[in-house]
Amino acid sequence: MKQIGFIGLGTMGAPMASNLLRSGFGVTVYNRTAAKSEPLRAEGAQVAATPQNAAQGKDVIITMISNDDSIRDVFYGPDGILNVLEPGITVVDSSTISPGLAREIAAAVEERGGRFLDAPVTGSKPAAIDGTLVFMVGGNAGVIEEHRDIFDSMGRLLLHMGDNGSGAVAKLAHNAMVGIHNVALAEGFSIAVKSGVPADKFLELVKNGSAGSKQAELKGQKIIDNDFSNQFSLALMLKDLKLASSLSDSTGVPSPMLGVAKSMFQAGFNHGCGDEDLSAVVKSYEEWIGRKIGDGTSKE
Repeated sequence: MKQIGFIGLGTMGAPMASNLLRSGFGVTVYNRTAAKSEPLRAEGAQVAATPQNAAQGKDVIITMISNDDSIRDVFYGPDGILNVLEPGITVVDSSTISPGLAREIAAAVEERGGRFLDAPVTGSKPAAIDGTLVFMVGGNAGVIEEHRDIFDSMGRLLLHMGDNGSGAVAKLAHNAMVGIHNVALAEGFSIAVKSGVPADKFLELVKNGSAGSKQAELKGQKIIDNDFSNQFSLALMLKDLKLASSLSDSTGVPSPMLGVAKSMFQAGFNHGCGDEDLSAVVKSYEEWIGRKIGDGTSKE
């Protein structure tokens, strides 16, 4: 059975590593906050003291890290995995990072005889727990197929997007739409509720009409229930929107809706909602209309 080093046990990484353990893989985990490793230890994982320790002697290394600076430290730092990377090893980065950094790391891994896949995911915490994530992967098709068993243990679909960096590009374009859809949902709710339409009835309409979206399905009831427990944080969505904005600037693609969404998520972050679910972007609208969306539900 393949031996896997898994680095990064946040909201998504911990359940992903847990699913690998349940599938029978040998898993060694590392997290900067060591206490987050203990539940995985109880499930049978080995716990490493450094990223290097997690990477040594493994067939595959998976990283799930929050941002570019942290991923640089994991790869290039004093205890970084590039220092101990062995020829033939496959590195899978499921973080959401800039495409340029993904290509840079791919080159560094290949210089040491390894193979690199940028494989970010879509699907928030429930999908990570259920093993129903969707992977968008950049890299060599043969390497992807060699490790399809690993992807199948964590997700329901794998899409090969092209060469290294294309997975990261696809994720940023995708999350730009996720952010826009969340703002659109919050704005639609606000127009309806402020004008007296029950929020639950409006959500039923959206989910069954032309304005329907995955975000309406996933976040609509959370907004009505005033439940902003974190499935994917507002702060991480803001980070992704900033990366998407930089990508659109570098490619010369006008992105006015992305700009508005980024500003709305920045406002939510500035109001202290960064650690809440991304659906908390609605709180700015609730302040503007002077009521909670959930206050406007039907009395049936």
